[in-house]
Amino acid sequence: MKAFKAPLDDILFSLNHVAGAGDVATWDADLGAEIGQYFASFAEGEIAPLDASGDRQGCRLEDGRVAMPDGFGALYQSYAEQGWPGLTAPEAYGGQELGALMLAVTSELFSGANHSLQMVTGLVPGAIRTLMRFGTDDQKTRHIPPLASGETLATMCLTEPGAGSDLSRLRCRAVQGDDGWWINGEKIFISGGDQDMSAHILHLVLARTSDNGIKGLSLFLCPCTGADGRRNGVSVTRIEEKMGLHASPTCQLAFDSAEAELIGTEGRGLAAMFTMMNHARADVALQGVAHAARAYDIAASYAAERVQGRGADGGSAVLAAHADVDRMLREIDALAMGGRAMAHLACVTMEAGENPDLVEFLTPVAKVYCTEAGTRAAQLGMQVLGGYGYLQEYRLEQTYRDARITAIYEGANGIHAKMLVTRLLASPAADAFETFVQGEAQSQQDDSITTCLKLWQGARDTVRAQPDPSPMAHDFMTLTSEILLQCLFARMVRVADAHPSPERIKRTAGQALQRGRPMMRAAAELITAAA
Repeated sequence: MKAFKAPLDDILFSLNHVAGAGDVATWDADLGAEIGQYFASFAEGEIAPLDASGDRQGCRLEDGRVAMPDGFGALYQSYAEQGWPGLTAPEAYGGQELGALMLAVTSELFSGANHSLQMVTGLVPGAIRTLMRFGTDDQKTRHIPPLASGETLATMCLTEPGAGSDLSRLRCRAVQGDDGWWINGEKIFISGGDQDMSAHILHLVLARTSDNGIKGLSLFLCPCTGADGRRNGVSVTRIEEKMGLHASPTCQLAFDSAEAELIGTEGRGLAAMFTMMNHARADVALQGVAHAARAYDIAASYAAERVQGRGADGGSAVLAAHADVDRMLREIDALAMGGRAMAHLACVTMEAGENPDLVEFLTPVAKVYCTEAGTRAAQLGMQVLGGYGYLQEYRLEQTYRDARITAIYEGANGIHAKMLVTRLLASPAADAFETFVQGEAQSQQDDSITTCLKLWQGARDTVRAQPDPSPMAHDFMTLTSEILLQCLFARMVRVADAHPSPERIKRTAGQALQRGRPMMRAAAELITAAA
């Protein structure tokens, strides 16, 4: 198996020169590169080596508690001792307060090195954001410092057996007594629902406090230990057996009169939960990018060395010299580069805080494109390796298995596509996106972007005119992703010399621009045909 190589140069190029991180006041490019290098070394030397063994061993349920794979506990302690859990936590609560863009660097590196472990640790920043926005001063003081130090890990308890995307069907109930709130019910698909790495776990639980539909949902903090010091009424009833992410315990949890405390306002739990979910969706987009980058590294390295067939001169040739293999490698690289730029643009716009409408539009587009890019890249990488790609030895089959879930969790991609055509197109978010593309065409003086924009505008008008645009959702999401990629790949070509390998950037981005335009036309024609 090829050892994990952190794509730090690609990440910093994308953030600094494509996504425009320099416009964010809190971003220090030199500091970002320095911290990124530290985490890259940590990911390559300590995190990645446990990825394959963790996948083989998986998690175990022993006496009602989850046992993580061998070595994960010691690795997590090293992670916590180095201060990584508090990277973006406020300094007032023991964190380093380095901002979301720094997290975008470390999160992708973490996911590429060991997606399973990243899943268990990755909800801490979102939990801290939720506490900072909705928690009382007392809740912040009690809960944020242990999250920032690594003493506590967080979960997000949303899904139930009868309620996935339809939150109105949630039945887990919280009842207020004289001595506080108590939760009863069950939750499923809880990542890191239990583990033996951190001393404590803080569950953020969406529970029903009235029967008034989604307005009857409230958000609660439910620690693993009650006020009396004994284990709270939260138990693991099973660990799900999954296609991938074997070292990430996806748990079914039972809440039996579990002690909890309300966070935020009663009946406003969904708004509070979305603070955590929006962070998670940006994180999931970068998970897809991480898998695409890993697939490219493995496939490109193999294709450069594997001798098969004859070249144009009649002599022996490596795989990369064959046209179809080169086509697949370029596509894998473009999937990673384009997805990363898309995710980074969303993160930079979010961190700048000046265009929330554009953030609202970009977030679902990035989530859908990046997660599908991860699976597509893994599939192509396996094809490049041929029979070896199907073996565990080269790890690409694990990349495919681990990446596949990203298109499903944090909102299935079809739901995001439907939201785009039913809600966002009728909101100021669509206008913000149109303005962004117009600005790109003008600033880059690129007539092809203008042509693509006219195509998108025509399709948008067609979709808006439908009484039910849902059947067009997939194709319109494809069209929207492609026009955004046209803008971003054009930026890459213009600034390619800022990358250590400018010719690779120019070639990959240039080919992606050429291939993307007919794909846009095809998507637009499908929308017209459906109308």
